Amino acid sequence: MRGFACAHAEKRHRLDRTFLSKKDCIGSYYAKDAKYKPFSALLPEGSGGKMLYVKLVLVLLMCGSFMGLLHSPSIHLPADEQRHTQSEGPKASWMSHPDAPNSGYESSLKIEWSQIETAVKQVAPAEDGGAPRVALLNFDGGEVDEWRARLPHTAASTVRLDPVGSNVTWAHLYPEWIDEEELYGAPSCPELPELAAAEAYDVVAVKLPCGRAASWSKDVARLHLQLAAARLAARHGRRRGAAADVLVVSRCFPAPNLFRCRDEVACDGDVRLYRPDAAELNRKLALPVGSCKLAMPFKALGEPYVSAAPHREAYATILHSEQLYACGALAAAQSIRMASGSGRDMVALVDETVGARQRGALEAAGWKVRAIRRIRNPRAARDAYNEWNYSKFWLWTLTEYERVIFLDADLLVQRPMEPLFAMPEVSATGNDGSYFNSGVMVVEPCACTFRLLAGHVGDIESYNGGDQGYLNEVFSWWHRLPSHANFMKHFWEGDTAERAAVRRRVLAADPPVALAVHFVGLKPWFCFRDYDCNWNVPALRQFASDEAHARWWEAHDAMPPRLRGFCLLDERQKALLRWDAARAREANASDGHWAVRIADPRRSMCAGDGEACRPREIAGRRVEGNRITTSYAKLIDTF
Repeated sequence: MRGFACAHAEKRHRLDRTFLSKKDCIGSYYAKDAKYKPFSALLPEGSGGKMLYVKLVLVLLMCGSFMGLLHSPSIHLPADEQRHTQSEGPKASWMSHPDAPNSGYESSLKIEWSQIETAVKQVAPAEDGGAPRVALLNFDGGEVDEWRARLPHTAASTVRLDPVGSNVTWAHLYPEWIDEEELYGAPSCPELPELAAAEAYDVVAVKLPCGRAASWSKDVARLHLQLAAARLAARHGRRRGAAADVLVVSRCFPAPNLFRCRDEVACDGDVRLYRPDAAELNRKLALPVGSCKLAMPFKALGEPYVSAAPHREAYATILHSEQLYACGALAAAQSIRMASGSGRDMVALVDETVGARQRGALEAAGWKVRAIRRIRNPRAARDAYNEWNYSKFWLWTLTEYERVIFLDADLLVQRPMEPLFAMPEVSATGNDGSYFNSGVMVVEPCACTFRLLAGHVGDIESYNGGDQGYLNEVFSWWHRLPSHANFMKHFWEGDTAERAAVRRRVLAADPPVALAVHFVGLKPWFCFRDYDCNWNVPALRQFASDEAHARWWEAHDAMPPRLRGFCLLDERQKALLRWDAARAREANASDGHWAVRIADPRRSMCAGDGEACRPREIAGRRVEGNRITTSYAKLIDTF
């Protein structure tokens, strides 16, 4: 509960504020009267036009200053928030951007020394009975003197870290694409200076910048300081075989997969004390500094994986808000068993909208069904596709497992995915820019990580409005898996013909080369089995692949007949498919899929009963662009 209480203390300082400016005052005045009549009584009679204008401007400036004073944070914020506002300026949401300038190493946070004194009391005593030795990283001279004066029972000394060059940006550490197969040479990462420390320490204290106005988690200096502190603690711990404690001073929490909340022993306001495991820390420090290199070599995807505790490893998926993905989850389970014969647990997290019939089918397919409550995305519109996708945070409550491979329900597993269990949290494939794709992730369940994620939904923004963007903010220090671990059925705009051909060969390869294929766009079970229906919609052709479509149906056909019944189409969806084919025929689309004669037996079968199975006509229905308005908003992936 200590970490949860600390999270609440953080949120106290993260209120978004909007201040009334002089411009607001002037704008509201002009909206009322453009002839200055409300101020005529304040001006002397007989004033010339120029004098009238000058005095009017002065009056307006006085008005703006008065209103700005009334709405200033020093008047409206509680005393504890005033301190932070004065020290670090107006608040902004915790939304970072990879192109934002680095904030630098300096932190303007005013230290609450009582918080540090409380945390230091939790430091384990030195083995020789002497004063605990403390390494101070990124504290200024005045703060070092203050530390020594307030904590004379510690032996504090400063350690120097040379800064990263200003030409190194987050995009250098986390590039959008790298040469994974090393066809043209091995990818490389920028060099980050290391500490030249010779002493051993009981505590490493580091002060981290938290420049929320421009960037928060995606900041080179901030990451550099964290990695340096972790390396110093792991390799220069004074206690035999143990890492030094790490004391973090910052308004923003550190990287939760580097300094884990489960290792937190004290938390008070802006100060957190961690007691990390040296071996675990060294394993993570052996990873590339960013996604500028693969954390798992490409060839390792095909190597056998032997686990010391397979019962502590599991696959997981999640169904929230809709029953539309039940078919996908059934096929995913079938594909996992077909690809590897894995005996590991498969866990399906389902919310209250998934009915008993679907839950029974999931269990029959091999999923262990666990009920969850939905977590709403506070920035999502009502009934939007992303309204409840923060429910993915429940993955971190699967604490009976040490490691979980999460799979979206629209994935088809083609080869054994067990090698991914060797990877730490969060390991994933690249998606767009500096971000990872959350459709396949390696996570390490922990109840306090769940509380961390759930506790900040109101103040951490998502770049794409969904769980993927949110998780990229929290786990900005992530580790790149080869793209074949989560191969997108997507032909990117601007791809050369050669690159598109390579992607088609990967999707069509037999035996498969990709571990899993991610079916972005319209899902195979929303189409007739004869071909990928993304071909018939101009905006969705980038997601079309008949080869991948056919491979998914092989897994479908291997399911028991009772489970295949969850993949039937209702009459509305059939009408939509006919509509799209008719529009493609009218446009004489060059791919020619619209001319294929549909032989799918589901054409004459119906999912559900009653209204769902009444024949639907498309004539006379309202259309936006080339889509029927009741159509695919929740059937299409947005990534």
